[in-house]
Amino acid sequence: MKIVKTILFSLFGLLLVNGGLNKFLNYMPVPEGLPEELIKDNTAIMEISWLMPLIGFAEVLGGLLILVPRTRALGVLVVFPVMVGVLLTHLTVAKDGLPIALVIWAFLIWAIYDNRQKYLPLINH
Repeated sequence: MKIVKTILFSLFGLLLVNGGLNKFLNYMPVPEGLPEELIKDNTAIMEISWLMPLIGFAEVLGGLLILVPRTRALGVLVVFPVMVGVLLTHLTVAKDGLPIALVIWAFLIWAIYDNRQKYLPLINH
């Protein structure tokens, strides 16, 4: 089970790193036929010049931290706000991507549960 968990969390971390790097390097093509509301939302996000680099940085940093079991709990905290945005986007304007978003959220919840002992001091004060 430990090998499976290592492989799955490695894939999760690499997915985040890839998504974050794409925000800087733009190497993945934009899919055809995106919902108009999603295009409007992304345009609005890009109007704030520092926001997309911040999201990309959080994805890269969080993904790298998730790759290392010792720092995985911190990585989850770094990417959590980004993942909330991903989930809300797919619940509201890009419903076609919801199944993938839910799978990614399953990994996130698994990582939170797996590291729950590390989070307890944060809420026990």
